[in-house]
Amino acid sequence: MSVLTGFTAGLLLITLSELGDKTFFIGALLAMRHPRRWVFVGVTAALFAMTVLSVFIGQVAALLPLQMVKWVAASLFIGCGVKLLYDAALMDSNGYLGDEQAAASDAIHNHSPGLSSFGLVPAFAQRLGTRIAARAFTLTLVAEWGDRTQLATITLAVTHHPVGVVLGATLGHSICAAIAVLCGKFCAGKLSERWLTGLSGALFVLFGAIAAFDAL
Repeated sequence: MSVLTGFTAGLLLITLSELGDKTFFIGALLAMRHPRRWVFVGVTAALFAMTVLSVFIGQVAALLPLQMVKWVAASLFIGCGVKLLYDAALMDSNGYLGDEQAAASDAIHNHSPGLSSFGLVPAFAQRLGTRIAARAFTLTLVAEWGDRTQLATITLAVTHHPVGVVLGATLGHSICAAIAVLCGKFCAGKLSERWLTGLSGALFVLFGAIAAFDAL
């Protein structure tokens, strides 16, 4: 697979999967309380770190027998896509991302102790901007671990060029983070959770079908 193919796949899949996700609203809610630039820095840094780690995991998995890896990737894509389509079918057609926003709010409130009390921020990093970025980084990293976008990135890295996936996924994450910190509150009342979930599911199934065709 070429770098451009990996870039396009990463950009499309991550942008649709991340838009309206819990990490999207973590950035949006933090940006309502703190300077947006620091929230954006923390969120994008966490998503970039998670992307690189996920691509590395995918590359390690790619060392297994190629045919088996392709079928596993296809199965993961299709399975996740079918689950998302099923979830979308059960959703209220008038729902607007309320559950994800509530989950993000809970994650922030449950993280009420200062980061420095856990030793996560060194003494030289106690300035306000750095603390905000560090908090956004930590919250986003924890929320993203095991999320469907991480699974998608790992699976893409198995079947696509790793550099392309990193670049495309990072750009997709950055676009969603920018939308979140600039107009996340507005999006919460305008974006349909059902349609976003359905589009993500359809895209997962499409990539699964492509991976299965490649395996054949």
